Amino acid sequence: MRYQKSGGALSVLALSLALFGCGGSSNSGGDTDLKLHVASPDWQDQIVYFVMTDRFNDGDPTNNDQGAGEYDPKDGSKYSGGDLKGVEQKIDYIKGLGATTVWVTPPVANQWWDPQTNYGGYHGYWASNFMEVDKHMGSLDDYKHLSSSLHKAGMYLMQDVVVNHTGNFFSYPSGWDANDPTKGLVMNTGSKPGSAPTQALFSQNDPRVAANVKAGIYHWTPAISDYSNAVQEKTYQLSDLDDLNTTNPTVRDELRKSYDYWIQSVGVDAFRIDTAFYVEPDFFKDFLYSGDKANPGVMATAKATGRSNFFAFGEGFASDKAYQNTYEKKIDSYMTDPSDGSDILPGMINFPLYGTAGDVFARGQATAQLGYRIRQMMAMHKRPHLMPSFLDNHDVNRFLSGGSQDGLKQNLLMMMTLPGIPVIYYGTEQAFTEQRGAMFKGGYKSDDKDHFDTSAPLYQYIAQVSQLRKSNKVFSRGTPTVLKENAASAGAFAYKMDYEGQTAVVVYNTSDSEVLIDNVATGLAANSELTAAFAMNGTAPKVVVDGNGQFTLRLPARAAYVWLASGKTGTPAAATGTLTMSALTDTTEAGDFTVSGTSSKVASFKLVVDGDLANAKSVTPAADGSWSASVDTSTMIDSSIRHSLVAWSEESGAISASGTFYVDRPFVQVAQIDDPAGDDTGPTGAYHYPSDDSWGTNHQGDIRKVTVATAGGSMKIDIQTPLVTSTWNPSNGFDHVAFTIFIQLPGKAGGTSVMPQQNASLPDGMSWNYRIRAHGWSNALFSSSGASTSSEGTTVSPAASIQVDKTTNTVSFTLTDASLGKPASLSGAKIYVTTWDYDGGYRGLSPTTQQWSFWGGAATDPLVLDATQVITLP
Repeated sequence: MRYQKSGGALSVLALSLALFGCGGSSNSGGDTDLKLHVASPDWQDQIVYFVMTDRFNDGDPTNNDQGAGEYDPKDGSKYSGGDLKGVEQKIDYIKGLGATTVWVTPPVANQWWDPQTNYGGYHGYWASNFMEVDKHMGSLDDYKHLSSSLHKAGMYLMQDVVVNHTGNFFSYPSGWDANDPTKGLVMNTGSKPGSAPTQALFSQNDPRVAANVKAGIYHWTPAISDYSNAVQEKTYQLSDLDDLNTTNPTVRDELRKSYDYWIQSVGVDAFRIDTAFYVEPDFFKDFLYSGDKANPGVMATAKATGRSNFFAFGEGFASDKAYQNTYEKKIDSYMTDPSDGSDILPGMINFPLYGTAGDVFARGQATAQLGYRIRQMMAMHKRPHLMPSFLDNHDVNRFLSGGSQDGLKQNLLMMMTLPGIPVIYYGTEQAFTEQRGAMFKGGYKSDDKDHFDTSAPLYQYIAQVSQLRKSNKVFSRGTPTVLKENAASAGAFAYKMDYEGQTAVVVYNTSDSEVLIDNVATGLAANSELTAAFAMNGTAPKVVVDGNGQFTLRLPARAAYVWLASGKTGTPAAATGTLTMSALTDTTEAGDFTVSGTSSKVASFKLVVDGDLANAKSVTPAADGSWSASVDTSTMIDSSIRHSLVAWSEESGAISASGTFYVDRPFVQVAQIDDPAGDDTGPTGAYHYPSDDSWGTNHQGDIRKVTVATAGGSMKIDIQTPLVTSTWNPSNGFDHVAFTIFIQLPGKAGGTSVMPQQNASLPDGMSWNYRIRAHGWSNALFSSSGASTSSEGTTVSPAASIQVDKTTNTVSFTLTDASLGKPASLSGAKIYVTTWDYDGGYRGLSPTTQQWSFWGGAATDPLVLDATQVITLP
């Protein structure tokens, strides 16, 4: 049905009221069995399952191939066959995970194939018509039936929407002139199924037509080349996608009409709004709250169908570095207007939490980074409980491509026990590592089998933690307080959640070895009993806090526990001895130092640094109970890191107060090599960068110098290139290049010479034990165990920390001794550095010019742009 503004036609809002009354669960159309309109839920209590529809399940094979050369399940750039019927068929599977809402990628009619980029619109974000269902996805009736089936199952439908752009129907690869939109113009005449949008307003996309220019539906601009430029961000083309002029009232009106339509005709319950940063915040006030009678704001339309709590949240793709909040502030500015405090979007995806949680759970960074992020989240945002949280999605690497299953399970538990709406990306429950692999047999990288195994360990685990959240509102509605964090490394982390008199305590050990969590001040009354509610592995120990409301525990490697305060009191284990330690409050040490104290009825104890029990020092007090011991600081390499120290006797239950200190121990340079300029042309000398202007003549992959410094068993590798770019706002501070660094340790067995996924082997008989693979948005460390031509090996944490110095065009990777298995010496270690680029996998290599792939070689040739000689440390 089409809705018009004039000619006596009934307004959209009036039509809604006529069809649906005041709300409730009324149906529409002639199918009286449909349940399209239901009351909104309390969104903070929901759990979302996000499907990339084309890759999820093929419910109707007859719609797969539309005859435009756009369908090929063997090709990741083309349609694979999933559709809306396929999603409906798997509602029970999704519900069994504990999910209450299904988020589908945009189902609207799309540009199917873009010959300029050799890529297809299977994902749904390249609209041709915002008010039609794409033929690959099925029909309008299919979409209605999905909505109805979800509602009958007590679930909700969330639609991904795009308001910033259409598909790529015109571009300005070169020669653009802001004063003449016809200069440098290239119309994408080979686009399939058509060379312009089919929605009438948006079909006015040819600036050679004066009426189209006057209508001003689009910004006649080239692709964004600098994502830090505010004008380009709001008015240039994102990856050459035609940028809508969202300040134009006509465009705003059409977009409201388009998305009101899906609420009314299908019964959509929520919107996820793509690329929100690329639209001015004021647009969303109009989009959500406009009082236009013909095409009202989304909220009014939703309310007319019985949805008094319609949820809309935006995507702001940006993660802050550790202990920074620049992008967090930007994200907040799309929820709350900084000028007057008024509301804009109800929520935004919590990208900063995603980035920090990945660093902590996947890459083994200090847990204090997560403590900082949680405190910032609660202090900065007005509605943190409405900020969807996630651990991977269709735009970033799968967690398991660089993290362990234990780390994944811990991250899932965090999502389920902190404020924010948890989002599970399809395939996570089946341990997917392929970013957009298909769940169904015959689909892209499905290994020719279905992946809907409800007995899979991660499926069962997600169902368990989902139930934990749903059974205890303290997790979805409570307020967190960080109780314990480790500023130096992976290890102990604890927080409590409080809500209406209920308290929960959540504890993790993010380290791959046993740690001590000491003197945790819960704020609970003396002798309060904690009841075990969850254990990731094994059984949670019984905990009764002491007279000061504190507890101390030994935590196994990768442990995670949840307790609920029972309201009862118990009897804590009584200490049979005492320990004291000389006051140590943020002192700065130049090297090893001595600490002392007293004891009573303690035969021996452990001096524990940064919670690390595996390397704790055993101390035997003197006859009079006095004691002193030296603290080894040889591996403490960052003067800004705050370390902790405690004396603890497990046998007697005695524990001292915690102490804190810093160590200023510098790295020492041990090797440096210069690499020739201009040799970033591959092993044959014929390779070229992708043709997109963002590479241009920057030569980001041309290694010029590598410097290696060591501090004890730790290593710092500085890589200098001609230019460090950050065009795409990468979270790691550099883009358009991926560094792969191979490290062979002296005397360590089990290495391999294969260079995974790079079609190459190490030179000069070198075998690697550890391998760094990092680009702008990923940072992973692997051991050689299980490595092959296709497998990257076994993930290891902590991963390298990354620093970028744009003044010297240097990217630095620092590996602690723990990252390298605490080697006795680095003398004789070998290092080999290569460059390429990475986008969900190493970018492809083609014989002919490509915009987004390297070219000048066969796909099976080595994926190495530049490489150093093998560097041997003295």
